[in-house]
Amino acid sequence: MKPKPLLPAIPPVVLIVPLVLLALGAGPAQAQAKPNAPAKAKAGAKAAAKPAVAEAKRFLLQTERQFGRLNTDQARAEWVVANFITDDTEAIAAYFGELQLDAAGQAALAARRFNGLNLGDADARKMKLLQLTLMLSNPKERADYAAARAALTGAYGKARYCPADGRPCMPLGELEKILANSRDPAKLLEAWTGWHAQASAYKGRYVDFVQLSNKGAREMGYADTGALWRSGYDMPPDEFALEMERLWLQVKPLYEALHEYARYRLRAAYGPDVVPLTGPIPAHLFGNMWSQTWDNIYPLLKPAKGAGGFDLTRVLEKNRTTPRRMTEYAEGFYTSLGMPKLPATFWERSLLAKPRDRDVVCHASAWSIDARDDVRIKMCINPTGEDFTVIHHELGHVYYFLAYQDQPALFRNGANDGFHEAIGDTVALSITPAYFRKIGLMKEDPDPGADIGELLRRALSKVAILPFAYSVDKWRWDVYSGKTQPADYDSTWWQSREQYMGMRRPGTAQRFGSSDGFDAGAKYHVPADVPYARYFLADLLQFQFHRALCREAGFTGPLHQCSIYGNEKAGRKLQAMLELGTSKPWPEALRAISGEDRIDGNALLEYFAPLKTWLDGQNRVLASQQGG
Repeated sequence: MKPKPLLPAIPPVVLIVPLVLLALGAGPAQAQAKPNAPAKAKAGAKAAAKPAVAEAKRFLLQTERQFGRLNTDQARAEWVVANFITDDTEAIAAYFGELQLDAAGQAALAARRFNGLNLGDADARKMKLLQLTLMLSNPKERADYAAARAALTGAYGKARYCPADGRPCMPLGELEKILANSRDPAKLLEAWTGWHAQASAYKGRYVDFVQLSNKGAREMGYADTGALWRSGYDMPPDEFALEMERLWLQVKPLYEALHEYARYRLRAAYGPDVVPLTGPIPAHLFGNMWSQTWDNIYPLLKPAKGAGGFDLTRVLEKNRTTPRRMTEYAEGFYTSLGMPKLPATFWERSLLAKPRDRDVVCHASAWSIDARDDVRIKMCINPTGEDFTVIHHELGHVYYFLAYQDQPALFRNGANDGFHEAIGDTVALSITPAYFRKIGLMKEDPDPGADIGELLRRALSKVAILPFAYSVDKWRWDVYSGKTQPADYDSTWWQSREQYMGMRRPGTAQRFGSSDGFDAGAKYHVPADVPYARYFLADLLQFQFHRALCREAGFTGPLHQCSIYGNEKAGRKLQAMLELGTSKPWPEALRAISGEDRIDGNALLEYFAPLKTWLDGQNRVLASQQGG
């Protein structure tokens, strides 16, 4: 996952996700609120000066130079605080974050003066991109915003669950291992509850942050921060919300079939007292702290026939695969497509393994420090099948950075934020048995009868996450708009989990949480204020990209069996789209790779069509067996 720049269109780092949307969308004139009086007065006074096109071009040139310097400084500060979490590094990051916020806001306000000039497509796009940001004109509020952002990220990274019986405190990573590996419902519940309880400590800080963020969005003419985020997709914010709903309804039947199948198999494993025959399922049983992916419970769900016997994690562990070697496998995929080797500084400056002597934010992220060749990964890599896929994903960000580095500074970003997440995931779809065979991780020929098992395993990641990825920001849009008040954070969060995911809060008490609870804050992207719609869009885009690249490679078999590894023709098609950065509206970038200009779920449905047929048959049998 990629980080978050505060300056609108130059992604400094990929500290896991950019906070301010960097893709072009509806400008402030299309948003739902009007600028406050001071901003309007300033804009009016400047408009009276009737600026010339030459002045606008000078402004853009100076702004891009300034942003380049500030983004590099802020990226380095963010890198340090993510790798050395202390009060001092948080303060340093907050300082540079405040500088960035101020520069972005001032540039956004200044850019308004040139609205209406005939600047040409490229410069007009830059002006609109500059205005996709929030602005806090009050210096104290800017400082408070930056400090709150750094503190929330730090609080998440430092959180620990300390059992009351005196056992050692456990960080998130240890608790995640329990969720992934234990089959004892009591232990699962303790780990789940222990982590989610930590977020209440920083709920108050988050409430204050929301208020400051909204104020900054309103100063730029948006109704609230949620409207600002939704404006980053080349369409008005309300239209984007409708598009998200349309896409969710398109793929919902596939998710429901997978959820029904998981219910029957979990019920068989844990019994009817733990898993009900109808209604929402307790969220701690899905092998993941947020129930967003279900890969870890594959052993409970795998088919009786057609599961396949290949265990990538076992192979990686047997080979004593190091974090560097894991990364080299991923690099090798991209170079097989004709892309360059990673810069030497990547290997010198990346963090690939968890240090023993300090706290770090282990959440995997890709970073562009100088918007040129200084690209890095920060990830605590373990020799597991999951991390093998994740590192392929993260290098997708890195190769995107490298591909668009020759674009003007304001165009050095993905066509939209979903594109940035989709690139590595597209490559990960080519991690097939055939790929393992080619790189020597699988010695025997792939089992031709194991397709359903492999499709199910992948669906536990790609399909299971769909309602989670859709509903995180849907919940936050209501938080930012004021529809959801702090006392209702937990209740609305869990109502959303039940509605979209078919899951409920574990335990019998406080089904919807408490008025002082903050279970949403137990997910990194909420306290770090990272938009999440990108992951939903990426989950759909990657299948469109994959289908297009497989066609380019001349593959004619079932879509789920295609791997583009080693196909330079497909690599050139991908590279051509990557090089566009955000210089064109995202429908044009989508058309460049796929010939389509609308995000659509049909490629995902095509990919999983054999699995959907199998799930429907299994569900009929299991329902009759369990009384459904």
